[in-house]
Amino acid sequence: MSLIINGREIGGEFPCFITFEAGPTHDGFDTACKLIEHSANNGADAIKFQILDPERLVADKNQLFEFEVLVNRETGETKKTSARLYDLLKSRSLEKQQWKELKSYADELNLAFFATAGFEDEIELLEEIGCQSVKIASADLNHIPLLRLAAQSNMVIQLDTGSASLGEVERAMDVIGQAGGSKVIIHQCPSGYPAYLESINLNMITTLKTMFNCPVAFSDHTPGWEMDIAAVALGADLVEKTITLDRMTPSVEHVMSIEPQQMAEFVRSIKNVEIALGNRRRVLSTEQITNRLAVRRSLFLAESAKSGALLQECSWVYRRPGFGIGPEHHDKIMKTRLKNDIHKGALLKWNDLA
Repeated sequence: MSLIINGREIGGEFPCFITFEAGPTHDGFDTACKLIEHSANNGADAIKFQILDPERLVADKNQLFEFEVLVNRETGETKKTSARLYDLLKSRSLEKQQWKELKSYADELNLAFFATAGFEDEIELLEEIGCQSVKIASADLNHIPLLRLAAQSNMVIQLDTGSASLGEVERAMDVIGQAGGSKVIIHQCPSGYPAYLESINLNMITTLKTMFNCPVAFSDHTPGWEMDIAAVALGADLVEKTITLDRMTPSVEHVMSIEPQQMAEFVRSIKNVEIALGNRRRVLSTEQITNRLAVRRSLFLAESAKSGALLQECSWVYRRPGFGIGPEHHDKIMKTRLKNDIHKGALLKWNDLA
């Protein structure tokens, strides 16, 4: 099954859809605009944000959130730190009008724009500004009222799974289906900022593709893009990679993000892998068929032979190139006779045989 976002088909045999995630790494309207521009200029298909209202979302304003930050760019050394969750979310909370302006800017650059929504009115805002997709965070996979409202919209639902069980994913899909939703992309999304190798579980991509009739995505929470390459090789229909203006920014998720100068290479790497994957059928090009003959073998006479000689009684050898009679015809030709005198070292051809 495939879906369409911004004129791009996602799923099936269509190319991987590349989303850059700017939700956790912008610190206001200006940096959000810069990240949109970098995404469009470097070949992404979409930009994603997170619509957040910390006043409603965080009950305890002193609740701490632990994460890693980069302390040495050369060595990759990181350290664990923490900050108030309320402050982290507040720094990237925008007004309704600003979201509208960001959506318009993305439209100008032909970049799909969507966001994670956590409240009913945020889903309504995304509908109002013309978003074609809404993401539901893994933390809200059990938020049945929110899932129902998203399903009743006309937007593609992107469902994060995080640390949810398969049973919880099935229940969420049932809720969405019963509410009339039919356009869903399920994300294999490891937990952690950054995620550790043992938690990534890329094989879940194939499990989800087998269990559910919808595109499956990979949300990457690791530095670099090795895991994205592997996800595409396993069949991910969409990859979501966090971006930043500067990985040294001492805030959550910057440590695992890619910077503007890396974005084009990231996109190019994904596309190169897709080209290299080819298709499930072995179809040889004309060039491959021609070139392989240079390294295959043909039958050559090792000693001169007279017309009428039985080939199996002659002295012959199979050697390169393969422009004559190949060894696959061995059994068929051994009982034939020569039509002409053939000199030593000659490449035997079909018209030499009686």
